[in-house]
Amino acid sequence: MRIFTEQHLKEYISEHPKTKTALQEWAAIVKKSEWKCFADVKNSFRSVDNVGNQHYVFSIMGNHFRLVVVIKFTIHFVYIRFIGTHDEYDKIDCKNI
Repeated sequence: MRIFTEQHLKEYISEHPKTKTALQEWAAIVKKSEWKCFADVKNSFRSVDNVGNQHYVFSIMGNHFRLVVVIKFTIHFVYIRFIGTHDEYDKIDCKNI
């Protein structure tokens, strides 16, 4: 899979250094993956949720942070839509961002 807008990860890590290891590990797993469906994603990340509209939510660092992405399985792209704390996540409409 290819991560589009990986710059968002780098910027978030620079603002929140404690997320560096977790987000880098997430990115490494994604880049090595060849997901074809949600079940493949779930095999890589047990805590991922499909919230609809091709949007998927990943728990980062024991659910302290949330990462929302759009996954386009046919073209093997992952688009980062949101990274934030659990509280910040609660304030957004995650399937429409």
